[in-house]
Amino acid sequence: MYNLVELFSGIGSQSKALHNLGVEVNTIGTCEWDIQAFCAYDAIHNSTTILDEYKEKSKSDLLKLLSSYTLSNNGKEAMDKNTLAQYSKDILAKICTAIKRCKNFVDINTLTGEKIPDNIDMLTYSFPCQDLSNVGAFHGYNKGIDKNSGSRSSLLWQVGRILSEMKESNKSLPRYLLMENVPTLLSPRHKPNFEEWINTLKELGYESHYYHLNAHDFGLPQNRPRLLMISVFVGSNENKRKLVKKFLDKTQSEIVNDYKKSKYYHNYKISDMLRTDYSDAKLFQEACACNPNRTISRKKIWDENPQFILKDGTINKNFDCIRTITTKQDRNPNSGNLYFDSGIPGRSKFRYLTPRECLLFMGFTDKDYENIIKDNPTHHGTVLFPRDKIIRMAGNSIPVKLLEGIFYQVIKLDKELNK
Repeated sequence: MYNLVELFSGIGSQSKALHNLGVEVNTIGTCEWDIQAFCAYDAIHNSTTILDEYKEKSKSDLLKLLSSYTLSNNGKEAMDKNTLAQYSKDILAKICTAIKRCKNFVDINTLTGEKIPDNIDMLTYSFPCQDLSNVGAFHGYNKGIDKNSGSRSSLLWQVGRILSEMKESNKSLPRYLLMENVPTLLSPRHKPNFEEWINTLKELGYESHYYHLNAHDFGLPQNRPRLLMISVFVGSNENKRKLVKKFLDKTQSEIVNDYKKSKYYHNYKISDMLRTDYSDAKLFQEACACNPNRTISRKKIWDENPQFILKDGTINKNFDCIRTITTKQDRNPNSGNLYFDSGIPGRSKFRYLTPRECLLFMGFTDKDYENIIKDNPTHHGTVLFPRDKIIRMAGNSIPVKLLEGIFYQVIKLDKELNK
């Protein structure tokens, strides 16, 4: 049994990957301020039902409970109290339930080493990439992980603060750390800061090794390059440090091939992730919701992006993977499109990937999607999980199969150290 803490937990790709590997996990803490993300986490990993203790409370009581938290409805900035107060009682009860059931600390800025649980086996941290990614740079987010810059990506240093406070409180530091982010951390602009982060971990007693990997190599039909780093607590034990360093000193190919030899690897095709049985009314409705109006700009989206289903209804064999799933599909460029005739006047003859398909391409399941939308309360006529929010959550998550590949190494190393 591994005690797991997920910082910047999102919808729980880390927990999903460990469970897929058959690893017994006890999630003793998460930290996520995005209300859609942590409510989706709760629906996927725990339950869709609201706890009785919150069903019985009034709206004002629920708002009072939530007043001590810094929450966000877009993952970028904090909500004000007036915005939160506009939510229905059912949504507020769902938020309270998810915070409690996920053991969610909510705000990384207020989480301290004293508050965080002891005896952590694995701590994961996939800090925001807006100020590091190429897409973020295009939109003007370019502060990187500079300390005290106020950028979302600089929240990385809050992880260091928490670990230092744990050490000062005489708590055991987590045995394993796993970082995930974009490969631009290795660019000349960001690498000095990244190397400083590695040195910070070394001073705390960690031996670290990073890997430039791609989700496509682990069986998902999506081109999604990522940087992952395993850090192992060795303290002052030099023999352990040498053993860990020797084990982790692997190439990208060695990591990939090791996982491919395991029973967990499966090479999925694009067609495995598409839901095109339009005789299913539910799938047809989902497809129609992603069928844009016929405009000049939408025609360019069709003409200038990969076309996975052609006009004759066949799979385009020129592609073995889609482009990276981002937080939007109604954009140019996007991940790719499918020919689709909804029969609706004024609509284009194609569609984008649906929210369900975006989650599938990230390694989640149809059941996970169904659980998210199963209990989907409304406020002012808008559901808690509208289509665009689910796509955003998928785009912000980590490919589950990629995490399986890296956790596979952690589990092997742990067995080696416990011989």
